Amino acid sequence: MLLEGNDSHVVLITPLNAADEDNAKKTLCETEGEVGAKEDEEDRLQWTHSFEFVLSLIGYAVGVSNLWRFPYLCLRNGGGAFLIPFFLFLFLAGIPLFYMEVCLGQFSGTSSLFVWKLCPLFRGIGYCMILVSGMACIYYNGVLSWILYYLVSSFTSELPWASCGHWWNTPTCIDPRKGSVGPHCNVSTLSGNDSAPDNTTSAPFNLVRESVSWMLSNDTLDWTENCSSILDANDTRGGKTAAEEFWQYNVLRKTSGLHELGSLQLHSSLCLLAAWVLVFFCLIRGVKSLGKVVYVTALLPYFLLTVFLVRGAMLPGAADGILFYIRPDFSRLKSITVWIEACLQVFYSLGPAWGGLITMASFNKFHNNCFRDAVIASLADGLTSFYGGFVIFGVVGFMAKEANTTVDKIATHGPGLALVAYPEAISKLPLPPLWAILFFVMLLSLGLDSQFGMFETVITGLVDAFPTKLRRLRGRLTFALCIACYLVSLPIATNGGIYVFQLLDWYVATFCVLLTSFLECIIIGWIYGIERFCTDVELMLGSRPSLAVKLCWCFVTPFLMLMAFIFTCATYVLPVYDDYVYPAEANALGFFISVLPLLPIPFFMVKELMSHEGSLLERLKKSLQPDASWGPALKEYRPLYVQRLPTKRTKFISHFRRTKQAPSVGAKSS
Repeated sequence: MLLEGNDSHVVLITPLNAADEDNAKKTLCETEGEVGAKEDEEDRLQWTHSFEFVLSLIGYAVGVSNLWRFPYLCLRNGGGAFLIPFFLFLFLAGIPLFYMEVCLGQFSGTSSLFVWKLCPLFRGIGYCMILVSGMACIYYNGVLSWILYYLVSSFTSELPWASCGHWWNTPTCIDPRKGSVGPHCNVSTLSGNDSAPDNTTSAPFNLVRESVSWMLSNDTLDWTENCSSILDANDTRGGKTAAEEFWQYNVLRKTSGLHELGSLQLHSSLCLLAAWVLVFFCLIRGVKSLGKVVYVTALLPYFLLTVFLVRGAMLPGAADGILFYIRPDFSRLKSITVWIEACLQVFYSLGPAWGGLITMASFNKFHNNCFRDAVIASLADGLTSFYGGFVIFGVVGFMAKEANTTVDKIATHGPGLALVAYPEAISKLPLPPLWAILFFVMLLSLGLDSQFGMFETVITGLVDAFPTKLRRLRGRLTFALCIACYLVSLPIATNGGIYVFQLLDWYVATFCVLLTSFLECIIIGWIYGIERFCTDVELMLGSRPSLAVKLCWCFVTPFLMLMAFIFTCATYVLPVYDDYVYPAEANALGFFISVLPLLPIPFFMVKELMSHEGSLLERLKKSLQPDASWGPALKEYRPLYVQRLPTKRTKFISHFRRTKQAPSVGAKSS
């Protein structure tokens, strides 16, 4: 470990012994996993241009939930006042974590599976990241399959969710064109004060998760179900809008619960297959193909968001929705829940601790300015969330005016706007098929980028584990994994698939990602050593991280992650979907799923301790030292780095600068 002695140097207090040095020299050309973890810059795939890496980071961080979850949280937590804790935590936790993982990947030039050789005792964290990303990939493509189905359904002269009268509609279907609920209720007469209570307040944990199912909840338009009872107390049948019935009875065709999965739906299985085909062709050549795809998938949503903002601003009532969104209520900042929700929104939106950031950064050139890239991507994520709120609430204001109610009665259930309310609003615009196509292309682009990052984490982990066998067969490996994931995810394409999706989404990343991020900070700041890590960063960038960044890595960020983890556990509630309550055995399975990614951590702890000799304390000390093969990705730097020849930091860095074949430190990447 490196400790700072004075202003002029850093002293190495744990030099390698002779045996370790000999072992270190041998590991420069190791086999299988060691070679994969330490392959040379020229042998490993790299981004063609650093801009591709930035776009990939932005695409990975900015997802569908940026448009639906952030505006809703902003609304219910003080409007514009919510921006204060949000951007505060973005700088105190989001950017430091983002920057740390990008540095880890770029310095080591290896995937998240092997990067934790810097502290072998916690080698299991890499497997945890691979598992959680792989499990999320399986069900996340279910969202893309639904979006694809909506997109295909939009290529028609009349949108199928714009009116009733289709085979899937019920007698109580609300036809927005006629403004009626069956024969009894006129939507236009719905009072702004007559609405169903906000059911989401009964599930605080569900409000602070990065939950795709929360966005797709069919509770979105519960106020429409109460329309009949409001206007006719003797009628209890209720009704759903045409858009909601399209979602419930055409897209999902859902059963009564998890115990009744039903049959495999042809339309769902084909759309799911199409989603995996898209993923395969975009990742068939790794970052070489992904780097070209992100020029479209990462940039197109911003163009379409702007188009929707301009069009939405011209709708009647849009100004009311936007003003309602940004109007600050500073009294809400007195609630600790508001601050915790802001912290969790930043964390889950940026996506650290999943392995994707480390993996994508491992394809960088060694001297790429990753600090610049991390700041750009992090700010892009936060600002996109804020920008998307104007788009969403412009339409929310229009919907409120159409329903003759207030914005808060519509926006209270804002996260469910994605596949129900927003498509309904689109159906009321001129040329609705055109706007629907643009809208779902935008959602598809946002969803694909997030899927790319998670799936590439799994592929790269396997390739790094068996480089001599899999590096040349990467295309076939990608194809095989896509087929396997498609087959495993087929239960989501059944009638009861929404219940499977909800269960997986609720449990897969509930506990592990927060705990993993906390451990990351402890390992880097206190075990590996913050000064040693800063020296590694200096070797790449030519300058050391600032004091503020080091304070965040060592104190502020781990404290916030620990508090967020405790809050998540304290406010945890069991999953529900609509009125369906999951049985005890389903929740038991869910808890097992949530713990499964964490199991490699204690397993590899025991394995690592048993691999050393001596007392338990001696074994522990050895397990906390970096593996002999740990070091910079650039070939020319490894021998000097591994042998730890110089002890003074100034001499240590200058030694590398004088390496003839190495580029100058801080050189700009192409």
